[in-house]
Amino acid sequence: MTKNGNSRFFYGYIIVLATFCIMVMSGGLWVIFGIFFKPMLTEFGWSRATLSGASSLWAFVMTLFGLGGGRLTDKHGPRLVVTVCGLLLGLGFFLMSRISTVWQLYLVYGVVIGIGMSGLWIPMTSTIARWFVKRRLLMTAIILSGAGLGTVIMPPLATWLIDSFEWRTSYIAVGLVALLVVTSAAQFLRRDPAQTQQLPYGVAQAEAGNPSLQAEGLSLRRTICVREFWLLCAVFICLWFSANVMWTHIVIHAIDLGVSAITAASIPAIMGGAGIAGRLIMGGAADRVGHKPILLTGFALLSLSLFWLLMTKELWGIYLFAVIFGFSLAGLATLEAPLIAGLFGLNSLGLILGSVELVATVFAAPSPMLAGHIFDTMDSYQLAFLICAVLGIIGVLLALLLRLPSSEGGKK
Repeated sequence: MTKNGNSRFFYGYIIVLATFCIMVMSGGLWVIFGIFFKPMLTEFGWSRATLSGASSLWAFVMTLFGLGGGRLTDKHGPRLVVTVCGLLLGLGFFLMSRISTVWQLYLVYGVVIGIGMSGLWIPMTSTIARWFVKRRLLMTAIILSGAGLGTVIMPPLATWLIDSFEWRTSYIAVGLVALLVVTSAAQFLRRDPAQTQQLPYGVAQAEAGNPSLQAEGLSLRRTICVREFWLLCAVFICLWFSANVMWTHIVIHAIDLGVSAITAASIPAIMGGAGIAGRLIMGGAADRVGHKPILLTGFALLSLSLFWLLMTKELWGIYLFAVIFGFSLAGLATLEAPLIAGLFGLNSLGLILGSVELVATVFAAPSPMLAGHIFDTMDSYQLAFLICAVLGIIGVLLALLLRLPSSEGGKK
């Protein structure tokens, strides 16, 4: 619907398609370090803490620059931000094929690729929130299911590339694909419907119920004075701590248990496939019953899966873990941007979302290095997995404390 009331094709669906393609790439790149972990460990002989430290730095840099990317998206739109990030990803993965020292690994993977990844999450989810008021959770779930699809595609593809061409050449191939997909899709992005003389989908219904929240929203300065902002930060610390550990270490953990490298590479793919279902089912359910019941359910499943991982040593048990963990992790991640939009409005959505991610990452980013250090010290991931499982329980308790507006399923 245009501003003057004439019906025409809603450009928001092009935004959904473009962001879906970008998120496919984002999801694949998110898990790829775990696939390259074993061959790099074998060639360089570094400790697991040293190698996984690059993943910790990557997570921190990605989120730190995501804060700036969110602010730039709020002001200028996502097209320029995502294009620059796509160029950096292509450069970064090419340089990864040339590394030979720890400082090069940290600079290239931690900094260059970390900055490149910063434009593939926060700008995308905040842009979708601007285009859709009605069905916001569903559309967020759809684009984030692209990330799930990426985690299904990339691990077996990367494993095949490494087996066929060795890991350095494989990084070049990954960088070329990332460059082409991200920069091409970015050209179709627009900041908000006003740039196409349209209104957000469902804006009339939302304004009738709570116009001030949707039209304006809180500034970051006001938001950080709200109790729910800090509760959300704590909730996502619990989530991303466990996610970072699993994406980095689950493949090599399975290899340690005697699973072949090719079979182990299917574990993050299974997590990604289950994540697609998690995003769609939990996102759709949250639209109907509210965020809090889904938050509680998601964290309960997350914790349950991690306690199960502590006990299982068989491949089928690891696969079961992957299904439950991937389903709950992706479903919980889907709620983040819509939760923030519902609580604090759209005016500074990208900046607020980036701020929540930054606070969470300060505490969650070191988790891969911590898990690697635990293994180096104890020759086992058991303590690391136990910490993640306990954080899942803490996530349930924190979700109980959240007070959500009536449009999000009632004050809870």
